[in-house]
Amino acid sequence: MPKLSPVARARKIKLLLFDVDGVLTDGKIYLFPVPSDGQQKIVVEAKGFSAHDGAGISLARIGGLKTGLVTRRNSETVALRARDLKLEYVYQGITDKLAAFRAIIDKEGINASAAAFVGDDVIDLPPMQNCGLSIAVANARSEVRKSAHYITPNAGGEGALRDAIEYILKAQGKWKQAVKEYVAGESNVGN
Repeated sequence: MPKLSPVARARKIKLLLFDVDGVLTDGKIYLFPVPSDGQQKIVVEAKGFSAHDGAGISLARIGGLKTGLVTRRNSETVALRARDLKLEYVYQGITDKLAAFRAIIDKEGINASAAAFVGDDVIDLPPMQNCGLSIAVANARSEVRKSAHYITPNAGGEGALRDAIEYILKAQGKWKQAVKEYVAGESNVGN
């Protein structure tokens, strides 16, 4: 059986899952201690998200792709962004990303070949090695880039997720129509 090209793999994708730190963000985590009652400090977390990725999620939805994140960390900042983007799947605090990946594709009722995973570090390798289209961000660790079917032109937090969405929708012939609908305001998702 011939090996499928990345474009042929992308044509089959119905679900796009991705890591957060290093994919949806630049990987930096800012922690700010804030005094509370004089005794105990509360730590506030901040992350930066690319508006290009937000627009990409809207375009993915228009193009018929479902989306979700699978991340090791628990973060209210990520939960807020996920709600803003109206992601179908939000899995935080996950140490076994392959088990989460399998649970999500089972819920979707699809085969692993119809799912893509975008990662940047070694914890992302198990789902990347078991999905239909594995995508590494430009600044991913070398092991991750070696395992990827496609590497985005942009780094994590700088539009890499948008690159992945464009790649899939273009392979499926849905890109131009999705852009047309997005520009016409037919998306109800912010960026």
